[in-house]
Formats: sequence, structure tokens, C-alpha cells
Amino acid sequence: MRGPVPGQYPVRFGMAELLADLDWPNGWLLSVDGVAQSYVDLDDPTHLEFDYIRRIGDVIDCLGEPEAALDALHIGGGACTVPRYLAATRPGSRQLVFDADGELIDLVREHLRLRDVPALRVRVCDGREGVTTRRDESADLVVLDAFQRASMPGGLATREFIGDIARVLRPDGTVIVNVTDGPGLKFARRVVATLSLVFPQVLLVAEPAVLRGRRFGNLVLVGSKTDLPVPEITSKVHSAAFPARCVSGADLTKLCAGAEPITDTAPMVAPVPPARAFGG
Repeated sequence: MRGPVPGQYPVRFGMAELLADLDWPNGWLLSVDGVAQSYVDLDDPTHLEFDYIRRIGDVIDCLGEPEAALDALHIGGGACTVPRYLAATRPGSRQLVFDADGELIDLVREHLRLRDVPALRVRVCDGREGVTTRRDESADLVVLDAFQRASMPGGLATREFIGDIARVLRPDGTVIVNVTDGPGLKFARRVVATLSLVFPQVLLVAEPAVLRGRRFGNLVLVGSKTDLPVPEITSKVHSAAFPARCVSGADLTKLCAGAEPITDTAPMVAPVPPARAFGG
């Protein structure tokens, strides 16, 4: 089997570029139109380079029994960093990825050993369309991390779609949503308000500079119908090399006060990062 070939490759939503990490053996960066999408370590899938992906990993690590297998659904795949991590840290997990960019998935299959990930299936389709095909209470975990041209498709943040995710989750299941936002957090606050309509337990994880509106960045939102392991998640993200804050309860209610939920009839266009916010 030949190894990955650095270069540029046309995909559905732009021009993808595959770059070798010169400082880390078998580390590869996948970007689209100059925006970093995924980083994978082909030798060690537990090596998570991006801070926000590490935060997603921290949340997953705190769910249920340690190393217990999960039935997971991923909306948005890229190079499938999180599915690789889950397969390595929770052996036996069954996973399904929906991604709308078939050319990108073909690229990852050819160059980044996607077929080697155990019990992982990938379907090329729109996330909303894919979720409608899933059975009620069939997933322990849903990870929503889908971007097109550096922006989250607005239809993935609505009350109607979040409600369909809740239908697919088991009673003790968890949804993790990655969003990006800048000063004022107008979009993130509305997504939290939307999640809160569906899930009684919601928390937010982000770097302090992003929370304070000092820079554009990622925020990881978590929702569940049952109690979330807030102390464990808080401890994990606080002790990270680049510490993040975990906001929940009254603090989260205060942060999102006045934010209106997003619906299909009252949509909101997700923000586009400023030039070079995420590299490129």
C-alpha cells in the first residue's frame, strides 16, 4: 500500500490540500481552501493536534464507563479524526459517518487509511438527510462537526434538526456540537438556546479568549437528557496544556440570556472566520 501523497486535490466544496507534518512522523494536515479541516496521526490515533478536537476527546472520555464501546453517529467527517480516536480508546465501538463531500472522503480513503478504522462506515450524504434514516434510540453519541467553505451549514443548527438528533439518541445519550464564533458569540449563544429546548442538560467548553470575545475560535457544546459529568469534564479541560473553561448551569443561562433558538423558519447564517483565523 502506498503512503499518502502531499498535494492539492479538487473536492466538492473547494480545493483540498494534504500536507505532511515535518515535525511529527506520519502526522498529516488536511485543509480545504486554506482552512485546516483535520489532522491525523496515522501511527497514533489518540494524538489529537487541534485543541478543540482534544476537548471533544475529553468529553467523550468522561461519558459512561471508561473504555466502554459506544454506538456513535458523526455528522461531518473530514479525515475522521474523532472516529479514529473513538475506535482506539473504546474498542468495539460501532460508528457511522455522514459527509456530503464524496470527493473528500475518497481522498481520505486513498491517502489516510480510512478503511483501516475498525467498525467504521462512511456514507456520502447530507447530514439532515442521513439522520432521518436512523432508527429511534439507536445511538449513544452523536458528534456534529460539519463545515462547508469554513462555515457550519445553517440547517444543522435548527430546533427541528436537533430534535431529530434527540430522537436517534438513547435516553442516556449525548450530542457534541462544534461551532465557531467571534466577538459577541451571537451564533454560539443561539445554538445553546436551541440545544436547551431539546436537552435539559447543556454545557459549553471553550478557551477563555474565545469566551471573552477576544478572538474567533471553536466552542464545543454538549447536550444530554440525563445529567452530564460536569465535574469530570471541568477537571479534564482545566488541566489541559491549553486550559479551557466549562460553562454550565446558571453561568450558561446567564451567558446566553436573550438568545433566540434557531428554527427552520427563523434560520441564522453561521459566521465565516476572518482571513487566516485557522491557518491558510
